[in-house]
Amino acid sequence: MNAQELRDKTPDQLREELANLKKESFNLRFQQATGQLESTAGIKAARRNAARVKTILNEKAASAASEE
Repeated sequence: MNAQELRDKTPDQLREELANLKKESFNLRFQQATGQLESTAGIKAARRNAARVKTILNEKAASAASEE
């Protein structure tokens, strides 16, 4: 998922995406702790994707506040 795809989504969709990414991150960390995770790259990718979503949410909030 890239930033442009995220910018096309509504804030509610972004919050839902963020919740899904947090769940995914939790599951990946749990798998790592139990020794079931084969590739740790997914943890980093989920964390970065969550950061992207948060950044876009903050951009949308700032632009909405400046319009008012």
